[in-house]
Amino acid sequence: MKRHRTLLPIACLLWLLHANTATAQQETLTLTLSQAIEMAQENSPEAKAARHTYRASYWNYRFFRANYLPSVTLSSAPALNRQINKITQPDGTTQFIKQNQLSTDLTLKINQNVWFTGGSLFVQTGSQRIDEFESHATAYNTQPIMVGYEQALFGYNSLKWDRRIEPLRYREARKAYAEALELVASQASTLFFNLATAQTNLDIASSNYASADTLYRYAEGRYNIGTITENEMLQLEINKLTEETNMMNAHIEVEDRMQTLRSFLGINREVILRVLPQDSIPRFEIPLQEALQMAVENSPDPDTYRRRQLESRSALASAKANAGLKADLYVQFGLSQTAERLGDSYRDPMNQQYASITLSLPILDWGRGKGRIRVAKSNVDLVDTQAEQGIKDFELNVCKMVRQFNLQAYRVEVAARTDRTAERRYEVARRLYILGKSTILDLNASITEKDTARRNYISALQTYWSLYYGLRSMTGYDFEQRCPIPEALPEI
Repeated sequence: MKRHRTLLPIACLLWLLHANTATAQQETLTLTLSQAIEMAQENSPEAKAARHTYRASYWNYRFFRANYLPSVTLSSAPALNRQINKITQPDGTTQFIKQNQLSTDLTLKINQNVWFTGGSLFVQTGSQRIDEFESHATAYNTQPIMVGYEQALFGYNSLKWDRRIEPLRYREARKAYAEALELVASQASTLFFNLATAQTNLDIASSNYASADTLYRYAEGRYNIGTITENEMLQLEINKLTEETNMMNAHIEVEDRMQTLRSFLGINREVILRVLPQDSIPRFEIPLQEALQMAVENSPDPDTYRRRQLESRSALASAKANAGLKADLYVQFGLSQTAERLGDSYRDPMNQQYASITLSLPILDWGRGKGRIRVAKSNVDLVDTQAEQGIKDFELNVCKMVRQFNLQAYRVEVAARTDRTAERRYEVARRLYILGKSTILDLNASITEKDTARRNYISALQTYWSLYYGLRSMTGYDFEQRCPIPEALPEI
């Protein structure tokens, strides 16, 4: 049994020596928090997804803007007709006549949507040619200029509603991208301190193991001369074996946390990461009312709720338009002429007018239109309620985070003092135990307090930076520098 107790530490030390040797042969990258955040905002999958999402929103906005600009279209639809068709004759009779003709045309059209009416104004010019192969005849029909207007009366005006919704959606997308980058920074700080905690646990376990091994060897001499009991000797051996186990577990934890951070930072090669948490933190307080004002101005959440309200009202307007009287107006006038030669078809053009109106009124639809209107009204009320509650929750969350942040700097300071005091107490307890003036229970208590104080300090730093970047993401404002966060939109 004694031989096994001797071989176990040797095996553990050999394993750790092999792990450290393999680690030393790999590339090591030392990162501060600011460096990790910079890499994450450039290379992390979340940052790349945010850039792609913004680009999609940008092009959707460009598409919306294009609907309000003139469009120019050149169209042609040539057709070859060689078949027997049913043709109505001048006397009203119908005959089957063999046709062999080629029809070609070319039309240039300029179209302009009118957003405040929902109609469309167009100007076009065009010409048509028909070649009869049986009679070797050719005819032209030209329209030098044609002006027209089409309008859906009493209908749903999508151009008007899009003009209110789409700019808000694009502004929301710009704010969401800035928020996403700050959330990436917050997540990077969390993973950074997760690795820092794992490295701290490894440092603590390594230091505790070295101390436990020294105390165990020292206690062996005292035990041989009978100055300590066997129970105390066994307790020291348990402490040593426990720290060996803690050291191996800490190595595994460091590898797991390191792999997670590497993946988030977009580092594809096997590199050893060492993180260096800064002991100093910026000391400033955030005014609550100012934070609320900045959050309302810069966060995408208020714009999101406002957009949803507009979309619900747009759906209600569409339901009302589809349930009532529908009328489509089409008007066009211009010049037209026909001739056997192209040049002659442009001489002495004739006036041409065309107007039509189409009416549709549902008489019996078994309440479908009325039902759609009621559903849309109910959805408007639901969205209004959700928006009101969402804004309240948003403001409460901002207030909560501001209060926590304003206290967190003091908590970090207290945790740092506690860490230094616990370290000194451990050194005192260790010396007193070596001198025989303290018990093993006091020594173990000082070790536990030292380790807990160190972990609490790292945890306090992690909470501080998580709140720091969380507030930046919600307010879009840098309260440390007293300026808005610069807008850094990606290249399109």
